[in-house]
Amino acid sequence: MNKVLVTGGGGLVGSQVKSDIKIYSKDYNLLDFDTTNKCFSEHKPDGIIHCAAKVGGLGSNLNHGGQYFYENILINTNVIEAARLNNVKKMVCFLSTCIFPDDAEYPLTEDMVHMGPPHQSNYPYAYAKRMVDVQIRAYKVQYGLDYKSVVPTNIYGVNDNFSLEDGHVIPSLIHRCYIARETNTPLIVWGSGKPLREFLYNKDVARLAEWVLDEYTEDQPIILSNSNEISIKDLVGIIVELMNFKGEVIFNTDKPDGQFRKPTDNSKLMSYLPNFEFTPIEVGLSETVEWFNNNYKNIRK
Repeated sequence: MNKVLVTGGGGLVGSQVKSDIKIYSKDYNLLDFDTTNKCFSEHKPDGIIHCAAKVGGLGSNLNHGGQYFYENILINTNVIEAARLNNVKKMVCFLSTCIFPDDAEYPLTEDMVHMGPPHQSNYPYAYAKRMVDVQIRAYKVQYGLDYKSVVPTNIYGVNDNFSLEDGHVIPSLIHRCYIARETNTPLIVWGSGKPLREFLYNKDVARLAEWVLDEYTEDQPIILSNSNEISIKDLVGIIVELMNFKGEVIFNTDKPDGQFRKPTDNSKLMSYLPNFEFTPIEVGLSETVEWFNNNYKNIRK
């Protein structure tokens, strides 16, 4: 690919993707179609890796579902249509495992995406992400464009959003652990700690997205996953050790757990890349915590 543009260039994944152009929300408001179209017209990319999104953790999704739906629908529709108008031939769009039906059989596979309603905890965001798959398939049929989507499991890593309200589980836990350590108070964790999740290091996701843009040609989305589950309780244990937290850990069972588990089948990805080496979660968390500690004053929080 000659000239690649990345939306969300300062974000969790976009910051790690190798590209010619990275655009940032402070420079281009993707909620506005004219601004988005002007951006692509100015930069004239051959391909786009579309990482920009309105994202957040469980609490934020529960409280601001309408905003998540509205903003993500606008961002995705604007980016895809502006890409078409500016003759961008290839694009990768990011979906999320929350798009899968709540009652789907496990493990999750690519053909299950539209087979039922998603979990109630973040269904507005989930439906907005599902519409990306609908739109790019329609554009491929009508306009012959090579636009495809990826479904990564829970992404974490350096340059994440460590907001206590809007951050995902790992960055929020790291930040809460930091505050508990500095204030000598207990670490409060939402839920029972029993749910299982698959986590994927952002540097791995970036490498996979670059491969999808250049090589993947199927109509279906492709799941990006290492298929390794870990409980929230065990995850907290690793973070507590890395953060050198010696205080009490309390699991607040009055708060929701969300879905208990949503394991994925990564056989399609492995059929293409059987030798891909995923970063072990202990290594990825160690690098993330080190980055957090070194950059605390300037991180998104």
